[in-house]
Amino acid sequence: MSDSEATTSTDRTESDSTATIHNPEERRLKALLEPAVLANRLYLEDVSIHVAGSHRTVHVVVDLPQEETGGVSLDAIADVSRALSDILDNDPHDDGRPYDLEVSSPGVGRPLTEPRHWHRARGRMVRVNVIQGEDVLGRIASVDDAGVTLIPEHEVKKGMKPKQGDPITIPFDRIRHGKVEIEFSHLHEAGLADEHNGPSEEA
Repeated sequence: MSDSEATTSTDRTESDSTATIHNPEERRLKALLEPAVLANRLYLEDVSIHVAGSHRTVHVVVDLPQEETGGVSLDAIADVSRALSDILDNDPHDDGRPYDLEVSSPGVGRPLTEPRHWHRARGRMVRVNVIQGEDVLGRIASVDDAGVTLIPEHEVKKGMKPKQGDPITIPFDRIRHGKVEIEFSHLHEAGLADEHNGPSEEA
């Protein structure tokens, strides 16, 4: 049985949160851990393993279901961390090497590349990189199977109130990716503090 230390965080860097599962052990752990994540009413976004000598760090990224808005709370991450730690400690296929478990949520820096990402960002201000078109800045009004409907926000002179345009719908097949624009009014909702990317605690 491995010794484990679970570290919880509500944010991950952009590069970490978009990592893909690329080896058999990560795929095996994803299948092993996913039922416990779902039982905690969360979505398993990613599992990655970093090895340093005989020590391993298992990074698990969880998110809220796509129909929910807001960020994953520290309490929710702490709860799922305990459940995942128990599973890893009792993994019959574990090789016995010590490991650290780190559980986090993607945070607002995650690029919006999948439909579920856009659902999760409903109501947020985003910048959309459009294939064969100019970038669009706007607030997400709705998301369906076909694409995203935005209320465009046109840039104006400094000090003036932003001007909103008529709603536009951008099909998913024309979107390269999007990015949430940080708004101070949404910092608390996203689980962010003013001076750093996100609170963290050791479970």
